[in-house]
Amino acid sequence: MWTACKALNSATRQDPSDAHLRLLSRRCILGCSQVRVGALVQGRSVRLYLVDGSPTGILTAEIMNWTGHALVAPRSRLGEALSRDEASRTGVYFLVGDDPDQPTRARVYVGEGDSVIDRIKSHAKDTSKDFWSRVCIVTSKDANLTKSHVRYLEHRFVELTKGADRANLANGNEPGRKALPESDISDMEFFISQVEVILPVVGFDFLRPKGRITAPPGSSKEAKQAIAPQLELVFASDKLGYKAMAVEVDGEVTVLEGSTATAKSDFASKGYSSLRDQLIAEGRLVPVPGSQLLQFKEPVTFTSASAAAAVIANRNTNGRTAWRLVSTGQTLKEWQDAQLCS
Repeated sequence: MWTACKALNSATRQDPSDAHLRLLSRRCILGCSQVRVGALVQGRSVRLYLVDGSPTGILTAEIMNWTGHALVAPRSRLGEALSRDEASRTGVYFLVGDDPDQPTRARVYVGEGDSVIDRIKSHAKDTSKDFWSRVCIVTSKDANLTKSHVRYLEHRFVELTKGADRANLANGNEPGRKALPESDISDMEFFISQVEVILPVVGFDFLRPKGRITAPPGSSKEAKQAIAPQLELVFASDKLGYKAMAVEVDGEVTVLEGSTATAKSDFASKGYSSLRDQLIAEGRLVPVPGSQLLQFKEPVTFTSASAAAAVIANRNTNGRTAWRLVSTGQTLKEWQDAQLCS
């Protein structure tokens, strides 16, 4: 269909006087645009600068017309990162790494400081925070962030991390919310909305909401307005008795709490068995008494439809044909194919 669209547009350019061709061409362009534009909630430009030319080294991130600035570095390059001017400013920071107690999730520490460099140096010597492997420092280019501002930001980022439920917090005590004037709160909420855009771009998704019908508690106004389109899905087997409900957002599939999976191991999936075993070990997938089923005790996000289906069916499964849309009964594959300018 896309090839046909291009051919039709070419014919229209050759004979622009043909009103019928113009009308068909316009319809084709609008149809294709609706698929592409409809999938974009809001266009943004994020400027990334690789300080040493390496995508895994030190980098900075900025958004046009935003006074904020993000500095990201691996722990192995911490000395170089902290020697930069940004590290001596007032700001907030995130220490991120794998959670040794729950390998399927990340662990995050959220902090703030008048001089971020001093706080991070202290954490680097703290053996209780050995988990982190990357750091992200968020400051302001115009030096207008005050101690009160960053205390407010710290509280909100802790709140948002909990609400998104993608990572475990390493903060021992939840910081209290700093009282700010109404105008400052508005400014800080806008600041937060920009950080929510930048973090996934530089590889941190702990603030990004999982697939759900509404935004998580505490989400900024901009985040609530920018909830990506979601597909409600179902994957069930009458023979084995399991039924799983999920939502798909941007390629990720979140299986909802209460969904069931087979407990049988007859067709063990080698590819995803370790992930399934880990979910069971963590108590996120538990046996249902008196049945051959397992139940999801909380929402679990998978990187693909096939990963989710394989864990549920306990065998290698094509998620695109296994999952069906609740609204239409189409398989995920059929729905995706229909979006190709149909």
